[in-house]
Amino acid sequence: MNHSRRAAIKTTGALATLVSLGVITQSQAQAAVDRAAFDLKTLDDALKAVGGKPATSDQVTVVSPDIAENGAVVPVGATSKLPNTTEIFLIVEKNPMPLSCGFTIPAGTVAEVQTRLKMGQSTNVIAVVKADGKLYSATKETKVTLGGCGG
Repeated sequence: MNHSRRAAIKTTGALATLVSLGVITQSQAQAAVDRAAFDLKTLDDALKAVGGKPATSDQVTVVSPDIAENGAVVPVGATSKLPNTTEIFLIVEKNPMPLSCGFTIPAGTVAEVQTRLKMGQSTNVIAVVKADGKLYSATKETKVTLGGCGG
């Protein structure tokens, strides 16, 4: 799929109209906009979907085991020490669909998230953080001994 800026604006406008008419709720509209990014197949496409290529920052940390014995349930997290962090995304580079999850960080809260992800093989886990409208990232390699995506 070719997701251009123009198509995104059209989709957002259409969803805003549906919300204002009461046809759908705001949360349904938000889910519809974000869902397409999770179907992208390449790392570059996933990075474009979250806003572009991030700069590496020592203020962003990926929390992931060095070795995961079971790729079906790998505990992964991210922490941002950057002020005004608004979003955190976790990307698993070699997964069939790299963008695994995204979190909205409310103002005034600690920018720290944790979840469990499925990993098919040893790969890099990338945390992308949006702070003050800019993107920052950190990467950590996790080795998987038993794949979680059917391996």
